[in-house]
Amino acid sequence: MFSGRAAVRATRGVIPQSIVAPRAITVSQFRGYATPAAPDSKPPVALYGLDGTYASALYTAAVKTSSLDTTAKALNSLNDVYHKDPKLATIMTAPTLSVEDKSAIIAELQKHTGGADKADTVKNFLNTLADNNRLGLLKGVCEKFTELMAASKGEVEMTVTSASPLDSKTLSRLESAVAKSQYVGQGKKLKVNSDILGGLVVEIGDRTIDLSVSARIAKMNKLLTDAL
Repeated sequence: MFSGRAAVRATRGVIPQSIVAPRAITVSQFRGYATPAAPDSKPPVALYGLDGTYASALYTAAVKTSSLDTTAKALNSLNDVYHKDPKLATIMTAPTLSVEDKSAIIAELQKHTGGADKADTVKNFLNTLADNNRLGLLKGVCEKFTELMAASKGEVEMTVTSASPLDSKTLSRLESAVAKSQYVGQGKKLKVNSDILGGLVVEIGDRTIDLSVSARIAKMNKLLTDAL
């Protein structure tokens, strides 16, 4: 997908305008008129790491350009590219990428956004990453941006751990129950851990519902110990 080099010139040292906060307009310019409150561009949660810093900056830029939803769709599409092309992560972190290589990569990535990036927010962001030699952070930025979007909607991540892979009937009932929750977003995960022996362990945000056999045995052992 990304093999070969395209002779495309890239402009270096130019910071995309959509990433730079627009100049403030004084209230006096609109004297006598009611002005709507500006949307809160502050990320809903604090993220850590360099990819988290870039994801937060992109979130702020997307809010200010009224392109938050389209930016999220574009990043989801780019994240899918990573899963479909395992070599992409290696290519993006190559230290020998030339200006032409980076420009060609960005052009190729744009083909996979499905036209969602109508405000060019993601395009400008990719150019910023390229200018700063940070294209290798894109995968992490996509994942961190998903966290920001979930937090902005009040969603939390849910993780379900079972002792063995769930059968299709149980999995269908579980997914149906999850779908009814307005608080659980796309970050639901299914894990297998034989140590719990049986049952399920459900983690929703910072809460844990332990329905595992191992927890019942531990509780029983404690009751027996306390009784002796």
